[in-house]
Amino acid sequence: MIYRSKAPFRLGLAGGGTDVSPYSDLYGGAILNATISLFAQANIEPISEPYIIFHSIDQNLQLQFPLHTRLETDNGLELQCGIYNRLLSENVLGKQGFKLTTHLEVPAGSGLGTSSTLVVAILKAYSEMLNLPLGDYDLAHLAFEIERLDLKLSGGKQDQYAATFGGVNFMEFFEDGKVIVNPLRIRQEYLFELENNLVLYFTSISRQSDEIIREQQKNVTNHNQSSIDAMHQLKEQSKMMKEALLKGKLDAIGEILDFGFMQKRKMAHNISNDYMDELYDTARKAGASGGKISGAGGGGFMFFYCPRNTKFKVIESLKKFNGYFMNYQFTKYGAQSWKIQTD
Repeated sequence: MIYRSKAPFRLGLAGGGTDVSPYSDLYGGAILNATISLFAQANIEPISEPYIIFHSIDQNLQLQFPLHTRLETDNGLELQCGIYNRLLSENVLGKQGFKLTTHLEVPAGSGLGTSSTLVVAILKAYSEMLNLPLGDYDLAHLAFEIERLDLKLSGGKQDQYAATFGGVNFMEFFEDGKVIVNPLRIRQEYLFELENNLVLYFTSISRQSDEIIREQQKNVTNHNQSSIDAMHQLKEQSKMMKEALLKGKLDAIGEILDFGFMQKRKMAHNISNDYMDELYDTARKAGASGGKISGAGGGGFMFFYCPRNTKFKVIESLKKFNGYFMNYQFTKYGAQSWKIQTD
């Protein structure tokens, strides 16, 4: 038997950063995001030997450990080890060895929620194999706890919930880790037009988000009013984006993204850089009405809203840089799992 799963990555359309504590605990956060047809994949295959094997296709790394041994997490596969340690501590693992193989369809550190989406995919595969009674909120919260509490990785809360629930969601974040996911019923023609007009571009710079997020958290803790005010504005941006999508005011989306781009740069000093500013300015001059740095910033993906037929000119204008474009569609579903019988 092979147990498989996949979880979709997301585009954070508005409100980015307001899901990160302590801001979300003090003021409440709000984010609008949408999942896309690029996935993190996990496969678990039971083996007869008393070992667990973790194989990361992307990192070209394979590690083997004795079964039922608590694992160190400083070996390059901290997510896989952290998840295993949590399940081991909750005494839900069986007595049979297995091999866990993982793969990402986008580069790690690209700003689409790669780490959190991978955690969700792995947990979904374990859930399929072990028949764990995890609802969507349970799965997303467990993924959050493993990343942020067990492994102490910096970051917010939106990615785990986006990967689990899927679709277009307006998410609200409160103190004590409370999260409410509000699925949005967007007319299909609006989604088709949004999909057509959003150009997804990888800058060819992968980055570690920890430093940026820690600075953002420090700015809130130290009452940096400029940074806090920017986060307030980004929270309002998520409400503006929700209204635009629900009412089909698609021409406003670029302006809403541009507003958020200007605010986000005030949250931490290294969210953007000269290279990314030049990319943004080039796309704007070619016809994009706005855009966004995906994720924490500093590199990874950017996307640009190109109204009418301007996307072709925008794409042509960005070819002089070192990045590349990626095709996608919006998805309606979150993490999925299944099993197949093997010979």
